[in-house]
Amino acid sequence: MTLEGGSRSANRTLFLTDRDVKSVFDWAAAVEALRAAYSAPQSAANFPPRTMARGKGRWLRTLSGVTPDGWLMGAKQIAANLEAGRVSYLISLFDQESVSLLALLDGNSITGFRTAATSALAADALAPKRSLLVGVIGSGFEAKKHVSALAAIRTIAEVRVYSPSPASRGRFVEDLHGLGLPMHPVDAAEAAVRGADLVLCAARSRDESPTLRGEWLQPGQTILSIGSTLPEQHEVDAETIRRADRIVADMVEEVAHETGDMIAAAAAGVPFTDKLLSLSALMSGAVVGRPSPEAIVLYKSVGAALQDLAVAGQCYRGAVALGLGRPLPVSVEPVEK
Repeated sequence: MTLEGGSRSANRTLFLTDRDVKSVFDWAAAVEALRAAYSAPQSAANFPPRTMARGKGRWLRTLSGVTPDGWLMGAKQIAANLEAGRVSYLISLFDQESVSLLALLDGNSITGFRTAATSALAADALAPKRSLLVGVIGSGFEAKKHVSALAAIRTIAEVRVYSPSPASRGRFVEDLHGLGLPMHPVDAAEAAVRGADLVLCAARSRDESPTLRGEWLQPGQTILSIGSTLPEQHEVDAETIRRADRIVADMVEEVAHETGDMIAAAAAGVPFTDKLLSLSALMSGAVVGRPSPEAIVLYKSVGAALQDLAVAGQCYRGAVALGLGRPLPVSVEPVEK
């Protein structure tokens, strides 16, 4: 089994469990893999819009892509049974030249890793180049991953965290103790936002009312919003969209037309098309994300196959180098057509 740059054949498909993924993952390497991926020229055809098949209380989401570097193509599938509260993630990686199935990966941790690493990449480009005071709304899986990702590439002066449950806020601080950062639970979302250089929104309310209010924002702040990815979901209010001088999106069309936050803003008569730009354009240098030090800049994410493939590729390389993973006894054989 080989990596890019050598013989392009693969003998057997490698299966990576969630434990394998966690053992080889590295935040800084993931951010750099994403930086390279987002900086490379690409077309809309490389990463088409995600698809969603829906049943009664069930859905299957598929994100597919072909990387511009000529190495990988693949897809992530997310199967959900909302009634049972269960979700499964599967990522497949194919070699572009041989079309051999290189790997199958449990995508659970990769989903959290790639979302947070991409947000960190955006924050690095948009936030002030100084030690950051970070305000966090949410104390769960994504919130913890995002703070870990940010701490890997930027200096953080302080973290303020809010969630409705004091016990959850306490667990957040305890779980991230190893980062060695000053962390302070606060008892209101506004208290986490006020004075922060960087605001992370990583939670939605039970009734889908926004958890971030635009009236709380101050000039110069950068906001990361990752929790509204479907039309029925809400995380930031229309005033946040109105006050943002720039809105950077990982998938522009999907953010604009398929997220509850932007749908609500459009319904409220808030224009945003002229200030919406892509993360790819930002990372390639084609556009400037922060027009002035006082500008309020919002990054909104729905997730993209580019992120999954970049991070899964990094994990695959690491697993091969360390001899981790389980080669499957059989694989999909490419056929002549």
